[in-house]
Amino acid sequence: MDIKQGNHSFFIGENQDEPLAEISFIPGEGNSIIVDHTVVSAELQGQGVAGKLVDRLVQYAREEGLKINPQCSYAQKKLENTPEYQDVLGK
Repeated sequence: MDIKQGNHSFFIGENQDEPLAEISFIPGEGNSIIVDHTVVSAELQGQGVAGKLVDRLVQYAREEGLKINPQCSYAQKKLENTPEYQDVLGK
C-alpha cells in the first residue's frame, strides 16, 4: 500500500484532494503536530489502513523531531495503547 505525503497529511489514493484514506495534522505549539482527522474509505476498511497511516505519521514525527498531540479519537487510542509510540506522544 503506497502512502504518500501531502500538505499536512499522509494519504492513500491518486491525489490528496480525493484520498481513499488520510490522516491529517496541523502544526502545534513548539515542536508538535496535532492530529485532527483520520478517515478510511469503505473499500479499504478492515485492512489495517488507519493503523498504517498512524505508523507513517509516527515515522515522520521521529524524523522531524516532533511530538504528536492526537485530537482525533482513533489516533489518540492507537498512540496511547502502542508502547513503541510513547516516544512521540505529546502531552
